[in-house]
Amino acid sequence: MQFQFDQHPHRRFNPLTGEWILVSPHRTKRPWLGQQEKVTDSRPQYDPKCYLCPGNERAGGIKNPVYTHTFAFRNDFAALLPEMPESPSESPLGNLPANLFKVEPVQGECRVICFSPRHDLTLPELSIKEIQTVIALWKSQLEELSQKYRWVQIFENKGSVMGCSNPHPHGQIWASSFIPLLVSREDECQFVYYKQHGNLLLLDYAQAELQDGKRVVCANKDWIVVVPFWATWPFEYLLLPLFPVKRLSQLTLEQQSSLASIMKEALTRYDNLFETSFPYSMGWHGAPFNGKENDHWQLHAHYYPALLRSATVKKFMVGYEMLAEPQRDLTAEQAADRLRRLSSIHYKSKS
Repeated sequence: MQFQFDQHPHRRFNPLTGEWILVSPHRTKRPWLGQQEKVTDSRPQYDPKCYLCPGNERAGGIKNPVYTHTFAFRNDFAALLPEMPESPSESPLGNLPANLFKVEPVQGECRVICFSPRHDLTLPELSIKEIQTVIALWKSQLEELSQKYRWVQIFENKGSVMGCSNPHPHGQIWASSFIPLLVSREDECQFVYYKQHGNLLLLDYAQAELQDGKRVVCANKDWIVVVPFWATWPFEYLLLPLFPVKRLSQLTLEQQSSLASIMKEALTRYDNLFETSFPYSMGWHGAPFNGKENDHWQLHAHYYPALLRSATVKKFMVGYEMLAEPQRDLTAEQAADRLRRLSSIHYKSKS
């Protein structure tokens, strides 16, 4: 019997984090009698009860301006605070051993980014020009917050399946005085690769994927979207530049335009897969603001969607995934092939 990637269980290595994932493609045939999600795609252009719509009062009591494009504001229920009391001279944990019970104070800011005044339009349903406006806001927020904080995390949770608490299309930005764990792993792995090979890990990877083509979903002259070889989530994306760049704030207007174009195409394919507003969590990773040159860093975005078999059946990270290591059934190549075959015209536009 000859080993086949699309038939036999195997592990794949993620050079960006130094972690492994178990792939079990033969399990796609198993029946599903578990939980199914509700599909709620229909929304009005304006919802008078929505905390994020123009002119409405938010949960914290502040009234939104009647904004006409993108809109950013400080999160009314922020996870990080810019002002913190001084750390006490004595540990608040008493006599507990300090090597086992470590605590450090943190500072930060959390902001909400409304992509559009329209309550019913997600990113793939916006025009390329409107997506460019979102990218420009991401860029300006990054430039501002990086003056004070070591890390600025731009992200979006789309859909109630991903825990989004408000259906109005929006993202968030959390800036912190510390560099988070997952970013530190990527920093270390990229640094080791750069020292060993003299090249950028993700630029080498992007070129290799472009040449191979099996996991490429779409590409243009500046950007490529792939289901990464080591993908954990069924239809995971890795969005990569085809040129060296450390941070989102360093993109030219032309590069922002081509980014908007490939975002629209890639996210449209998501929606077209199950003809639903495809839920995901996404986020940008770039060089931290740690006072170093960070020549080993390459900008990239992760998209982690939960849906597995249909608009109502999602992938659960439980059991083996929580106790051992991540596992997936569909191979990256199979997922990319399905997405690549889809139309780049949104299914709602066709109807």
